[in-house]
Amino acid sequence: MPERPTRTAFRSRSLTLAVTAGACLLAFGASASAQAPPYGQNVTLEQARVAAAAAEAEAKKNNWNVAIAVVDTGGHLVHFTRLDQTQLGSSDIATRKAWTAVAFKRPTKSFEDTVAGGGVGLRVLGIEPVLPIEGGLPLTIDGKIVGAIGVSGVQPAQDGQVAKAGADALH
Repeated sequence: MPERPTRTAFRSRSLTLAVTAGACLLAFGASASAQAPPYGQNVTLEQARVAAAAAEAEAKKNNWNVAIAVVDTGGHLVHFTRLDQTQLGSSDIATRKAWTAVAFKRPTKSFEDTVAGGGVGLRVLGIEPVLPIEGGLPLTIDGKIVGAIGVSGVQPAQDGQVAKAGADALH
């Protein structure tokens, strides 16, 4: 069985993969940053806690067990919460959703929709570590992207609902 790459290897490949993914997206008509806001200062720990707390409240209100990851503009983890009884795999998925959202300045749902369209949109599936599943959203403050939030643990639309509650808490 092949050895799993380390987080350091994962991060070192991230820039190369982001460039490759951006080129792929441009090849089939989706601009990687056409109308996206610019990056701003990194989300602070306090802001990350506010977003995560709002997301957690939404999840608990609906009795959903989820993992919630908040990353800065470089895709580095700032805050993480995993509610009791959340499946273990959701931890990594939430972080990858957040990374995807901040790296490409767009909700992960846009990638999900691209894949659902079939054809050349299926190329997105070959761009690792992009995760084309709803539940990742950029975090914006004063019109600038400061990081992203990723949620995993329930159905993608429900993950998206929880992530939106977190993102809305910073506006």
